[in-house]
Amino acid sequence: MLKLLMLILFLIPLVYRNKSWHLVHSAIYLATFLFMLLYTTPYMFSYVSSYLGCDVLSYGLILLSFWICSLMWSASQGVMNSGYSRPLFKFLILFLLSMLYLTFSSTNLLFFYIYFEASLIPTLFLILGWGYQPERVQAGTYLLFYTLLASLPLLVGIFVFYDSFGSLFLPFLQGWAHNSCSLMLYLVMILAFLVKMPMFLVHLWLPKAHVEAPVSGSMILAGVLLKLGGYGLVRVLGALASSNLVYSCFWVSISLVGGVLVSLICLRQSDLKSLVAYSSVAHMGLVLSGIMTMNYWGTCGSFTMMLAHGLCSSGLFCLVNMTYERFGSRSMLINKGLINLMPSLSLWWFLLSAANMAAPPSLNLLGEMSLLNSIVAWSWVSMVALMLISFFSAAYTLYLYSYSQHGTFNLMSYSSMGGYVREYLVLALHWVPLNLLILKSEPALLWI
Repeated sequence: MLKLLMLILFLIPLVYRNKSWHLVHSAIYLATFLFMLLYTTPYMFSYVSSYLGCDVLSYGLILLSFWICSLMWSASQGVMNSGYSRPLFKFLILFLLSMLYLTFSSTNLLFFYIYFEASLIPTLFLILGWGYQPERVQAGTYLLFYTLLASLPLLVGIFVFYDSFGSLFLPFLQGWAHNSCSLMLYLVMILAFLVKMPMFLVHLWLPKAHVEAPVSGSMILAGVLLKLGGYGLVRVLGALASSNLVYSCFWVSISLVGGVLVSLICLRQSDLKSLVAYSSVAHMGLVLSGIMTMNYWGTCGSFTMMLAHGLCSSGLFCLVNMTYERFGSRSMLINKGLINLMPSLSLWWFLLSAANMAAPPSLNLLGEMSLLNSIVAWSWVSMVALMLISFFSAAYTLYLYSYSQHGTFNLMSYSSMGGYVREYLVLALHWVPLNLLILKSEPALLWI
């Protein structure tokens, strides 16, 4: 695991060289393909060294981090063209990638916490430095305080764990499932992850951060940072299983009811980016419900859905940014009739919208099928909320697609232009893995 970390760290001095944009970008793609060659055995950690290790859950999310960071670089051509603080921008992406890599590969709970918190800093700088509106300061404050307020008690909880069990080695946590803990410790241990996912009621930081972030910030937020919460829950709930059996009904109920309400909020959005951001909250509500059921299908379905949502949501944010760069607005009242102006880009809108509503053959379909099975097996009553979430998911995605692509287009949009090859490549690299991974889905569903 250290060899890839060294590769990322040794790229950092290169960012301060002139004309190193494509050199570092190519090196990240190379690191992605090198990591793909690592084979992880199910049921155990592989490549264990220096508090780092990798199992199937870590492998999938590290690969997603590498892939999304590579695509962030491709999508941020505006930063390269403008020349605005390019070295700092490149450094922040590499620093964020190294923190995510360390977070997902840590085998020690304390190290996991440190890297989990450290990944917040470059994201905050991306929003504050390259965001579009003055409200980005407020969005950054929301992001910082929501996350920190919930995360600092987690540090105390980790110390209590160490005092009780004498070890923070993550694979050992599964063996403590029979130990029940106090309600306070249980809440402290999972609250940080619930906010990071984000769960409904503590989700307000996410739409604000998304709307104010540049395209690279939105891609990494939707693609990887929301998955930190799900990953942390899967790791920690092994030690809190007996307590979670008592309280999980609260989290599942809030997530499912919240998913329905957020889907209704999506139908009232006039901002393209805001709509995609709220749809992330609805999808992560399903993921949280699947993890909290604590059965096999739920955990595997949540993992699959996290990978699928990371690719799909990131691709949609890229599309929204492409229209924003051309029209200077994300309002649906201005972005209309795009099929008349950019028919080939409209095809990508359709393909990624279809994936967002879990149409076959996307990986989202596999994740949703597993999650529906696990949640209905947990409680029949949840079927009502699941039906509404599935229906409204299709409704707001069709609303997004039909409103933006059809209708009378704005006369000022005559001054816009079609897509670049680079943009089509970025969209293809989101969509192709999303639809090809379902052909080889055993690693996602047969790893516990």
